[in-house]
Amino acid sequence: MDPRTSAQDVMRCDLCETAVVKMHCDTCLVNLCTNCVGKHFSADLSKPHTIVDFKDRKSTPLYPECKFHNKQQCTMYCNQCGTSVCTKCLASDQHLGHKLSEILQVLDEKKEKILKEQTELNEIIYPTYQDIASDVQNRMSQLEKEYGDLSTAITKHGEDWHREIDKLVKKLKAEVDEMKNTQLQILQKHLDEINKTMADIKDEIDSIDVIEDCNNISKLFSITTNVDRYRNLPQKILPSLPKFGPGRINEELGKIFGTLSPSSLTLDKHGYSIKTTQKSPEAGSSPPVKQLLDEPETVVTIHTKYGKLYEVACLSDEEIWTSGNDKTMKLYSINQGSLLKSITTKSGNRPWDIAVTKSGDLVYTDNNDRTLNIVKNEKIEEVIRLQNWKPRNICSTSSGDLLVIMVSIDNIQIKVVRYSGSTEKQTIQFDDQGKPLYSSGGYFKYITENKNLDICVSDSEAKAVVVVNQAGKLRFRYTGHTSAPKNQSFCPRGITTDSQSHILTADYNNECVHIIDQDGQFLRYIDCGLSIPCGLCIDTNDNLFVAQFRKQKVKKIKYLQ
Repeated sequence: MDPRTSAQDVMRCDLCETAVVKMHCDTCLVNLCTNCVGKHFSADLSKPHTIVDFKDRKSTPLYPECKFHNKQQCTMYCNQCGTSVCTKCLASDQHLGHKLSEILQVLDEKKEKILKEQTELNEIIYPTYQDIASDVQNRMSQLEKEYGDLSTAITKHGEDWHREIDKLVKKLKAEVDEMKNTQLQILQKHLDEINKTMADIKDEIDSIDVIEDCNNISKLFSITTNVDRYRNLPQKILPSLPKFGPGRINEELGKIFGTLSPSSLTLDKHGYSIKTTQKSPEAGSSPPVKQLLDEPETVVTIHTKYGKLYEVACLSDEEIWTSGNDKTMKLYSINQGSLLKSITTKSGNRPWDIAVTKSGDLVYTDNNDRTLNIVKNEKIEEVIRLQNWKPRNICSTSSGDLLVIMVSIDNIQIKVVRYSGSTEKQTIQFDDQGKPLYSSGGYFKYITENKNLDICVSDSEAKAVVVVNQAGKLRFRYTGHTSAPKNQSFCPRGITTDSQSHILTADYNNECVHIIDQDGQFLRYIDCGLSIPCGLCIDTNDNLFVAQFRKQKVKKIKYLQ
């Protein structure tokens, strides 16, 4: 058995290739038996061989050789020149006054940096690329569906045209048959008259043949013929055929039938974002880092006129929309607390949830009417009407899309649907194993989009905040924190996010607000004497607004420096 290639044999000396390895030269990286140590030393006296036990191999630093001084090892590092230096380099004037470090210290720092970068690649960048790949695959699947729908629409339009053309052809052919039959009837009548005349003429000819041998003079004088009448020949009837003038088939037909707008691929200037809480100081578009206040404080309290207050949505830093247990949606001044405007739902039902779009329009869902509606210039327009699903909670995204939580008619299935206008773009319902992401029953589920484009749903029935990425892939579930103020079970209701990508959710049972980071780590509670918090929203200055269910009051709370 060859000791150099067999994995079943013990390690052998690199010199004699027979004896068992006992020692190792860390300088030359050679395995040695005890008898060959001396031979290895004498083979190259120019090097300072470092012989260690085989089990301690690679424990001796292998210093780099100096580029300028032969057979000199570099034990120092010049930070200014960015190069390793030996003792002879230090004795020269080349690095005079430069800041020097021990090369082993530089090595440790380099290793630490590489390990950090490896961790970033493994835990942040690679998963981000996985999410991007999943997003692209979802876009491709959606593209396949939408192009299929487009082809189906064109086929259907073509079938409609074929039906209309067939009807037109049938109508024209019927008109041709009617014209033909009319003219044939006229010609047939004319032919019948000619045939009768011909019979009369034949009778006269036969009568003349009879008298040819007649000697009765009186009878001959009594016979008269109708030759004069027959000399007047009948009129000639010439039928005039209709002419078919086919419409010209050219490029105009395509315009009449319908045209396709050009397709395009655009690059989002914002691109994808790395899933990390670290803020890059060099990134000009990154929001400034804000720290959590030790003691959050109530800035103002707005009194509403609802019996029960459910939702709040920021229109601006001065105005908020609210909704409760009646059919009106009310706009309040934040600083003055005065009612500015009231909008009544189109159906007379209470709005299930409200949100403000990127363009500043109010949108609301009508659970009983199964519609999603938008208010423009105080006029309500129906955007979506559902058949087998009921719309519940809603949020507007940074791209201008709407995310809607829907529940099936039997209140069992739950899904999140992304709309661009009235067009369905994405459905989020199951995880990678095909299991539902959200619990059955959609009474208390709120939704928001984080700054990193994650989609966050507070699922009260599941006692969890469920966070998926933009592609709909599950990132984490937050199920509360052990030190809850009232020591009750976690019951999330309203949910919102701030400029720091913090996720804030109202805890109905513990009468507080949980703050977690974008990766689901608990940061702190906001209490401020809250009473049954329900809906939440954040203004552009990261002030938190909390709708209190029974007190019918909205609290504006400052919690970031």
